[in-house]
Amino acid sequence: MCFLIMLFTLLPLNHGLSYGENNARKKDTLRILTSFYPMYITALNVTKNVPGVAVTNLTPPLTGCLHDYSLTTKDMKKFADADIFVANGAGMESFLDRIIKQYPAVKVIQLSRGIPLIKGTGDEGDNPHVWVSISNAIIQVKNLSDALRKIDPTHEIMYQKNTDEYVAQLETLRRKMHTALAPYKGKKIVTFHEAFPYFAREFKLEIAAVVEREPGSQPNARELAGTIELVKRSKIKALFAEPQYPALAARTIARETGARVYILNPVVTGPEQPDAYLRIMEKNLATLTEALKN
Repeated sequence: MCFLIMLFTLLPLNHGLSYGENNARKKDTLRILTSFYPMYITALNVTKNVPGVAVTNLTPPLTGCLHDYSLTTKDMKKFADADIFVANGAGMESFLDRIIKQYPAVKVIQLSRGIPLIKGTGDEGDNPHVWVSISNAIIQVKNLSDALRKIDPTHEIMYQKNTDEYVAQLETLRRKMHTALAPYKGKKIVTFHEAFPYFAREFKLEIAAVVEREPGSQPNARELAGTIELVKRSKIKALFAEPQYPALAARTIARETGARVYILNPVVTGPEQPDAYLRIMEKNLATLTEALKN
């Protein structure tokens, strides 16, 4: 699961300003608010060059995942200004039900709709990190496009054109990744966050262990010893940490087993550019091919 973000105490939500009042101020602009980074990048691509559409991201650039994210008063002002809220869904945005009740005039689009979800470990809910699979990312792009073309039919052709162009780029990269990773089908890897099950499922890799289910929380001595034994027994050569979180446990396991630590990016932070997902996944492909061939 994703790390806990400690923010300000949530104040009353209405701030004395109704959605209708705010909406009247910029009635010619369709204001889209996205929940966090991967949703923001998706929205930038689908709305590219569409006149009268403004895309804003709810959370700070380095937030990461949103399981325990606490909304701030500034966040609530963004909802009051929004026409559409684009969420991942699948349990990622823990505050989503509250927002739906508080701002019924804001149209909510959940991009995980139609994606088969992976069950979490034990009593955990479904794993929400669907966008880390490139095939799922394509579904999310199409889900957003379908919704926007219905909400804003005036620009239907532009949304479709943008979607077709971006999906074509994603499909080209998907073919490249499947070809490059096919020789490593069934390879066992160790990760340090629950972000990669959908990625592993797509490319037929086996996640032998997830060391830190809560990023930043170190495994206890027993868990660490068990993972070290697993890595040795399975002759696992690659450990995959993430750029957003400390890799202390990964380095400890590497030191005890001779495995090497690599960095895989689950695309939860990055540059605010439309091609960011493509570039990050290209880098992930290069990292994986280097790691798995050894």
